[in-house]
Amino acid sequence: MHELVLRAGEALVEPASEALMNELGALSVSVEDADVDTDAEQALFGEPGMPTPLEGWQHSNLRALFANEAQATAAATLLLAQDWAAEIHVQGLEAVPDADWVRLTQAQFAPVEITPTFWIVPSWHAAPAAARQIIRLDPGLAFGTGTHPTTRMCLRWIARHAQIWPRVLDYGCGSGILAVAAALHGAQNLDAVDIDPAAVESARANALANGVALTAATPERAQGRYPLVLANILARPLSLLAPLLSAHVAAGGHLVLAGILERQTDELRSAYAPWLALEVQDREDGWVLMVGRAPATP
Repeated sequence: MHELVLRAGEALVEPASEALMNELGALSVSVEDADVDTDAEQALFGEPGMPTPLEGWQHSNLRALFANEAQATAAATLLLAQDWAAEIHVQGLEAVPDADWVRLTQAQFAPVEITPTFWIVPSWHAAPAAARQIIRLDPGLAFGTGTHPTTRMCLRWIARHAQIWPRVLDYGCGSGILAVAAALHGAQNLDAVDIDPAAVESARANALANGVALTAATPERAQGRYPLVLANILARPLSLLAPLLSAHVAAGGHLVLAGILERQTDELRSAYAPWLALEVQDREDGWVLMVGRAPATP
């Protein structure tokens, strides 16, 4: 493979990237700050649900990967021939050394400790000696590998409240990791639902890999009330879903929410106040876990 490196101003990064990927045969395109490690370096910060202050850096390097040198050369020639691309400049074209990309990718994912005895372990790793309970999970298309603080906090809560939950709903299940964890800690009759078909398939595959039974489906599957409802999404959709999720919590049941930044706790409390009181029960890296309990039947 060969890598073509182009320099472009902020306004040209998006059209150039789209042209490279959609019309010129690039296998991938990555964008870097061309002024990194200089006085002109720009730091761009963004948070989930919030727009970034700028669309991109003032000057960017686009690194486009092609199957061979001929394709990379042809792409550069065609791109630079466009009138709108006059300010894009070639910085280099070089061969990419052969590498075991599978092994390199796998090396980025090591076992993740949830508690001293509960770990998330990729299939190519041996389980740590201290692990008494493990989830076998490989990175895939669906969110949830145990590396993000929101997922870890949910998993910790599940491990610390292990019991025979008679019915559990994992809403917005992603990889199904929360439902699988609940099953491994005694839960029964699990429904894992998501609007993304890839997530539904991922949840089914991960349940099978871990020897647990659950039903993965689209949200219409969620029916009635559950003693435990889990939802690791983001604050805005969680707020909008407040009536629906609250209606699924059985009397005396627990609602566990994640994907919430510390500054968003008041928003979530207000959204759920008509049904139950949410409290912060865990914090990690600026994220919080909020838990509420529905009133018991009089």
